[in-house]
Amino acid sequence: MLDLHRLRLLRELKHRGTLAAVAAALSYSPSSVSQQLSVLEAEVGVALLEPVGRRVRLTEQAEILVAHTDVLLERLERAEADIAASLAAVTGTLRVAAFQTAVLALVPPALTLLREEHPGLRVHVVQAEPEAALPALLARDVDLVVAEEYPGHAVARPAEVDAVELCGDEMRLALPPDSASSADEPAAALRALAGRPWVMEPAGTASRRWATAVCRQAGFEPDVRFESPDLLVQLRLVEQGHAAALLPDLLWGGGAPTVPLLPLPLPDGGRTRRLFTAVRHGSEGHPAARACRAALRRAVERARCLP
Repeated sequence: MLDLHRLRLLRELKHRGTLAAVAAALSYSPSSVSQQLSVLEAEVGVALLEPVGRRVRLTEQAEILVAHTDVLLERLERAEADIAASLAAVTGTLRVAAFQTAVLALVPPALTLLREEHPGLRVHVVQAEPEAALPALLARDVDLVVAEEYPGHAVARPAEVDAVELCGDEMRLALPPDSASSADEPAAALRALAGRPWVMEPAGTASRRWATAVCRQAGFEPDVRFESPDLLVQLRLVEQGHAAALLPDLLWGGGAPTVPLLPLPLPDGGRTRRLFTAVRHGSEGHPAARACRAALRRAVERARCLP
C-alpha cells in the first residue's frame, strides 16, 4: 500500500515547484524529501520525476497520483470536520489569509465576534492578496481565504476550492481636495482628471488592469506617477492633493470618507468588486470555518458593505 506521507510530499512538490521549497515548508532537508520521493518511485514502480534543467517536474504518472492524493486528503478533511462538528465547542486553530482592506475593515470585528462566541478557537491571520492566498490555501498553508475580484477580471477558482460570495464593494472616484468643484457630474469629473497624477496598485495586478480600463473608457490614459499596493498610502496621497485614485467603500469601514468621492459613470456591476471566502473542499463543514464565515458576514453588515 502506498504511503500517504510520501504521497503528500509529491503533492507538495506539484504546488511549491521545487524540492527546496517543499523542504522549507515542511521543515525537512532537501535530501530527505528527495529520498522519500525516491522510495515512493520504488513503491509505484515508475518514474515520478523528470529533470528540467536544474529543476524537476512531475511525470504523467505522478500527476495521476497527485489527483488521487487530493481525493484522499479531501476525505480526511471531511473526517476532521465531522469529528469537530460532534464536539460541543468550536476549538482548534484556524489560519486565515485576507487582502488589505478586508484585514482593516472586516477581520478585526470578526475576530471580536469569534472571541466572544468561541473563546476556544485560536485564529491566525496573515495579509495576502488573492494571487498568493489561493495557492497557499491549496498548499494547506492556510485554511480560509478572504479574496477579491474586479469586474471583468475574475480570479481563478480551482476545482478544489469551495468559494462563497461575501459581499459587493463599490469602487468610487476619490478626488484631490482642489477637484471638489467638479463633484456635480461624475463623468465630467473623471474626464477632468485626464491631466492629473494618479495613484494605482502596481502593474500586473487585477486592480491596476481594471482601473486603467476605467480611465480608458473615459477617453484618456492615466498618468500613474505613484504605485502602491497599500490603499492607506493611496488615500494619503489623495488627501494631500498629490493624486486621484479609485478607492473602495470598504476602506472607510462604515466611517465618514476623508476625501471627496463620486460614483463611477459605469453600470452597477462594472464599478463593484466582489468579495468572497474560500476554503478547501472537505473543510466547508468544519465548525471553525463555518463560524469564521458567519462572523465575516456579520462584520460586513457592520461595515455597511452592500450585498
